[in-house]
Amino acid sequence: MIIDCHGHYTTAPKGLQAFRDSQLAGLKDPKHVPSKGTLKITDDEIRESLENAQLKFQRERGTDLTIFSPRASGMAHHIGDATTSLHWSQHCNDLIHRVCSLYPENFVAVCQLPQSPGVPPSNCIQELERCVNELGFIGCNLNPDPSGGHWTAPPLTDKYWYPFYEKMVELDVPAMVHVSASCNSNFHTTGSHYINADTTAFMQFLTADLFKDFPTLRFIIPHGGGGVPYHWGRYRGLAQDMNRPLLVDLIRNNVFFDTCVYHLPGIELLLKIVPMDNILFGSEMVGAVRGIDPETGFYFDDTKRYIDSVTWLSGGDRKKLFEGNARRVYPRLKL
Repeated sequence: MIIDCHGHYTTAPKGLQAFRDSQLAGLKDPKHVPSKGTLKITDDEIRESLENAQLKFQRERGTDLTIFSPRASGMAHHIGDATTSLHWSQHCNDLIHRVCSLYPENFVAVCQLPQSPGVPPSNCIQELERCVNELGFIGCNLNPDPSGGHWTAPPLTDKYWYPFYEKMVELDVPAMVHVSASCNSNFHTTGSHYINADTTAFMQFLTADLFKDFPTLRFIIPHGGGGVPYHWGRYRGLAQDMNRPLLVDLIRNNVFFDTCVYHLPGIELLLKIVPMDNILFGSEMVGAVRGIDPETGFYFDDTKRYIDSVTWLSGGDRKKLFEGNARRVYPRLKL
């Protein structure tokens, strides 16, 4: 089986955006009383949104199962308050659950969290429990910067996050470290903010002893780890200068990278640098880059094609990349 660890519902029916527009319009009315409201989307609309997009690409590219979550840039935790975020997250997560119920052989769910700037992550525990225990989700997307590019939250290694980590460990679910849209004009959302966050999260993990406190806590750093593999020597040197563990020991059971890298040389570098046990196949389909690469004639995000082109990978390593590592990082897949 080929498991894609990184997929977002970027093709959701228009009814989802209509709900969001209505919700945000209410924020401008001082007399508005927040309510969860109703999301009006039919099963046929869900099917139509997937059949010519994610499902079509699964068939064409030869992948079997996508770990699926709400659109990352749509989380927009910097908008509104904790109540706004909760209602929005509940609707987005319920929609993902419907997708997985309609296509249980093709999709398995990861949830959006109702984060909000200045609100402790413990506020997200109830929604995580609901998604995992009631809806069968296997993980979550954790935003290290709910402020949307201003980085007002403490580092991921700060005890501020510990109550939420305790619940992750109890439920045995990992988190993909994934920011949302940037409201800081210095940072393009997908071109720099995402990559900045991936690199920043890794450096935070390097400089603290989070995994001594939580030996079974697991994070996936997406987009190939941001700038980390390209500067692996820099991070090895920094770790050495700070008397930190060797990078391979630091990440061994706790930090993983996906293969959302959109050219063959980048994939080859990732596979050469990062231990094979710490890489999960991912494509971000349908994600940040949707076009066809004129140099190859294929979609940029067809990352399986790049891996298939790496002739020096052993059969065992391919098994790890495409299935084994995902099952280890997401143990609830077996359920």
